[in-house]
Amino acid sequence: MRTLYYDCFAGIAGDMHLGALLDLGVEEAHLRAELSKLGVPGWDLSVLRTGRGGIAATRVEVLTCEAAPPHRHLSDILAILDASGLSPGAKRRSQAVFRRLAEAESRVHGIPVDAVHFHEVGAVDALVDIAGAAIALERLAPDRILCSTVELGSGLVRCAHGTLPVPAPATEELLRGIPTRRGGVPYEAATPTGAAILSSVVDTFTDVPSLTVTAVGYGAGRRDGPIPNVLRVLLADQPGPATDAAADGITGPLALLECNIDDMSPELYEHVLGLLFDQGALDAWLTPVIMKKGRPGTQIGVLCTEALAAPLTATLLTETTTLGVRRQPVARTALPREVRVVETEYGPIPVKLALQDGRPLKAKPEYEACRRIALEHGIPIRLVYEAVARRLASEG
Repeated sequence: MRTLYYDCFAGIAGDMHLGALLDLGVEEAHLRAELSKLGVPGWDLSVLRTGRGGIAATRVEVLTCEAAPPHRHLSDILAILDASGLSPGAKRRSQAVFRRLAEAESRVHGIPVDAVHFHEVGAVDALVDIAGAAIALERLAPDRILCSTVELGSGLVRCAHGTLPVPAPATEELLRGIPTRRGGVPYEAATPTGAAILSSVVDTFTDVPSLTVTAVGYGAGRRDGPIPNVLRVLLADQPGPATDAAADGITGPLALLECNIDDMSPELYEHVLGLLFDQGALDAWLTPVIMKKGRPGTQIGVLCTEALAAPLTATLLTETTTLGVRRQPVARTALPREVRVVETEYGPIPVKLALQDGRPLKAKPEYEACRRIALEHGIPIRLVYEAVARRLASEG
């Protein structure tokens, strides 16, 4: 399965994204030829090899002749894309990104979507960044797109609305329900354009994917910082349902780790479970138990590969109050799985399919994606689930 993975340890912006995909292998000549079909005059593309923090990267800058970029509405931008010569897929993806931007700005400013002025993101450079992203992704044609936790940065940023806190309100809105971190750099690391691209194209957010990397690309940001200001993208092969008999790329022996605790603050359990999953635990859970002398306690259970048993045991011993961890080998039978993106009236939603004999047996929409869409549209989340069910039924 061909997988594209965004490693957003230093954030993401539209220009960083385009530079990274060019660095990954998208041909500059192809990108320029397709972008010329936008039918929008007054711009040129600067593509340079540079470096950030000792890492060689591609820097893309859109050079424009517009001294005062027009304040375009969503309808203006959709009309430009509709009239362009872009492929149908690139048009749809570009329009989806701009719709997401408009919806975010609408919620932030409390105005109708049709009344949103895009300001900076309506300028030619944003059109080129977003259409270029759609063109490059179509060229790479990944089967699925994954992304890490996104660095947001810190401080203040100047924009058409004045001076705003980082992350900008639109960025915060776009990344609701998506894992983020803050304070890694003293400037805006994730921009609204970058956030809109991620929230529109990524199927799953994870920091621990199982990948066999075949190519790496780096897109340079505008400035140097305390960490390399680059977006890293990986092209990889990921185990799919044909070779993934254990559903998640794990076919070897597994280990079950357990420990009983009766003297730890309950608020710490969520932190411990998060660490276990970040390190690669296949599953982790809490079970209420009655311990010696009738004390109520909690049992932590962890399912993992044998290779991870030792480091996950160390995490339990250092992050909890337990004095010991039990370990035993286990076996399991698991259905192969795959993720399919389903188009609904509310937008694309990733759905996890469990397969039997190569055919779908069960389907479950990704909760975070459904929650984000329900919040964006102001509707009950059950309507999003029902929309997915209708679409899957129509596809047979």
